[in-house]
Amino acid sequence: MDKQKNLKYKWEKILVFLEKKFNDGQDLDIEGIIYLIGLQEFGIVDSKFRKDQKIDLMHIAICRLLEPFGYYQFSHTDEDGWPHYKTLTKLPNLKSGEQILLMKEAIVNYFLEKQLIQ
Repeated sequence: MDKQKNLKYKWEKILVFLEKKFNDGQDLDIEGIIYLIGLQEFGIVDSKFRKDQKIDLMHIAICRLLEPFGYYQFSHTDEDGWPHYKTLTKLPNLKSGEQILLMKEAIVNYFLEKQLIQ
């Protein structure tokens, strides 16, 4: 199976897993998945978050997802429990489709690392 077909296959496995677990079988978009990863990385999922905190959760997820690619490095957790990352390398200018492909690959790698899919 070539790399692109393999990525698509694993992406579909993630969608099925998350849609059953968190969305009653309803479609889940990439932003929703990034938000769920942010919640996972923050570690507190039973709290109500303000809009700015939801954006922060998505930022945490993006940093965590792109960390293995060398773009970010975990720095510290602050006194309120929020993880912080430092930028190592500026993200390249990517077209929209390229950005989505990069994020899908990062999400698949994350789920493989967490052993949520095979």
